[in-house]
Amino acid sequence: MLSAKEKNAIIKKFQVHKDDTGSPEVQIAILTKEIEQVSEHLKVHRKDNHSRRGLLKMVGNRRRLLRFLKNEDQKRFEKIAEKLKLKVAEKAE
Repeated sequence: MLSAKEKNAIIKKFQVHKDDTGSPEVQIAILTKEIEQVSEHLKVHRKDNHSRRGLLKMVGNRRRLLRFLKNEDQKRFEKIAEKLKLKVAEKAE
């Protein structure tokens, strides 16, 4: 779980405009940080299936947001993927 201070720092770094808290970029960045934290937790607590399920839900949610952003604006999608160092499978079109 992210602290309010960490969340605000992520929002400031990824916001598209002033007062932006809900753009896809901000949501993806927050989910990425939470995914990293839960992944570290699961390395220590391998049998914590409740957290594993939460992790899978977060990954799916982030994937959905990335797909939305890619369909809406390819440049913004590439920028956020590069900033967060996400491995994104490119389709051969």
